[in-house]
Amino acid sequence: MAADQCQYVDAVIVGSGFAGALIALQLGTAGKRVLMLEAGPEIPPNVNGYMERFFKATAKVPESPYPPDLFGNNGLNDPGKVNAGRATSVMLGSWNNPAQSYLVQKGPMPFGSTYERIGGGSMHWLGTSLRFLPNDFKMRTLYGQFTDWPISYEDLDKDLEHSWYAKAEAELGVSADVDAQQYLGIHFPKNYAYPMPAIPLSLLDQTIANKIAGMTIDGVALRVTGTPAARNSQPYRQRRTCAGNTNCIPICPIQAKYDPTITVNEALRTGNVTIMYRTVANEVVVGENGRISQINYLQYATESGPQTGSGCVIAKAFIIAGNAIETPRLLLMSKNGGRTPYGVANSSGQVGRNLMDHPFYVTWGLMPEQVFPYRGPLATGGIEDLRDGRFRGQRGAFRIEIGNEGWNFVVGGIGSGDDPGVTTVDFINGMNISGVNTGKESLFGTELVKRLNDRITRQFRLGFLVEQSPDATNRVTISEQHKDGLGLWRPQIDYNLSDYTKMGIAAAKKASDAIFARLGAEAHTATPAPGDASAFDWEIDGKKTRLYFTGAGHIVGTYRMGTDRSNSVVDREQRSWDHDNLYLVGSGVFPTVGTANPTLTLAALSLWAADTILRKNLN
Repeated sequence: MAADQCQYVDAVIVGSGFAGALIALQLGTAGKRVLMLEAGPEIPPNVNGYMERFFKATAKVPESPYPPDLFGNNGLNDPGKVNAGRATSVMLGSWNNPAQSYLVQKGPMPFGSTYERIGGGSMHWLGTSLRFLPNDFKMRTLYGQFTDWPISYEDLDKDLEHSWYAKAEAELGVSADVDAQQYLGIHFPKNYAYPMPAIPLSLLDQTIANKIAGMTIDGVALRVTGTPAARNSQPYRQRRTCAGNTNCIPICPIQAKYDPTITVNEALRTGNVTIMYRTVANEVVVGENGRISQINYLQYATESGPQTGSGCVIAKAFIIAGNAIETPRLLLMSKNGGRTPYGVANSSGQVGRNLMDHPFYVTWGLMPEQVFPYRGPLATGGIEDLRDGRFRGQRGAFRIEIGNEGWNFVVGGIGSGDDPGVTTVDFINGMNISGVNTGKESLFGTELVKRLNDRITRQFRLGFLVEQSPDATNRVTISEQHKDGLGLWRPQIDYNLSDYTKMGIAAAKKASDAIFARLGAEAHTATPAPGDASAFDWEIDGKKTRLYFTGAGHIVGTYRMGTDRSNSVVDREQRSWDHDNLYLVGSGVFPTVGTANPTLTLAALSLWAADTILRKNLN
């Protein structure tokens, strides 16, 4: 597109999620002219419309409150006709069918994580804001595995004045207790305090904490630690205090949980930042001397309507802040008329490679006593003590999330619905889908209420977020057979689990069994079906065991940072090795995934990137 048709700004940012929003605010506050391109529609001032969609949705999956619509008159909407498609939970049942799955998945295992195309893809996050462990940055040095990061924990947390972690915790509004978070080498600047006190532990957290006191696994003493969360424990930056609703995923009904629209609105109020919605970047253009000269985009008005416009942006600095699937998709689509046949920023051949997640192993049970789930945020505590150890030389580590939502995720992992609905229908109709009505009793009145009170108030779940190895064959490419509604090639995914990762899931299974035994809990985790592509067989203590995993929503890798342009895509400051005015930000820069939810670290890195852009490209 001709330059005389372009808009001119200091910086253009593709994506308005965590990374894009934080960078936009920093640049806008510094007086720089910034244009943000957002693929999805504008988010309304309140969430009442989204709440109504969620209440009315037949499939109450994380994506159900948000556009585009999941279902049409003939079932799942065809992703080939949607202008800004997304991966959704309901598509996982047909994960390898491109007519129903936006991601063109080639397997051999399904990539189970999903994302939005509004609000930068971040609307249904949980709010968990853990720091990485110091040892997570040096896996090669300490354990002979994978690669080291080109930065250390200390680079993100030097002192109170120069702590990117502290700045990120302030921007997101994190509630936590410093003393509780100082484990496995995590440390804080002197006199540091989180922005807000910790969210209180739930009754379930407290019960588990009391019962596992003195328990060890592989010689490691276990304890329950409060989980840092970008959720208000008191009023903060005009956000309400958490009211204890147990549906943080997919939506906080009172907006007590941080989401990037808060930061986007702050950026817009600087008067230096503008945003264009329903605007999909479709090419990164390389100009003279290898520098990026412009970004081209397409626009649409409705989810599946025709393209309504196109344009381009010329800037001094270009920031791609899509997620670890959409960012490599854009780079790989950018062929520049054949001048970049392998895509932009890809001289290393690493763009799209090393796709990671936290394979999520979930177990369900009934406590021997009432713990009253379905109250409080989804997760307020966890067991963090197994996130690091010498075992990482052989198998993946994991953290254990304690779920306050009972069996609301799915009943026992059977994929046949969620509670309290399934168990209620069981006891009314004399069925046993849930596995807790073994006598197939058909009850009503007082007896029904008593039985439900007994069963539902004892429900709990544990979630094991397992470290995944970075493998070059796990990758994002672009399909050359399947397009979206704008005629752009959709993302193609090749995905599998290594033995290192499977051994981590097996260790999680053993840990779950030991914890359940300690709790005196009744196990209700279903065995995966024989044809389940997310399941695999593994030998545990001489016995073949069927294990499974699902996605944690943590999409990591695909444009890793490093010290050498031959084996990484960006340098330690997240600047492309190939194009000195191009920055690729977000969790895609992570060389390894560790065990912490990625959001806080990507936020800290984004603030660092904004500082670098101001100093090196916009000074």
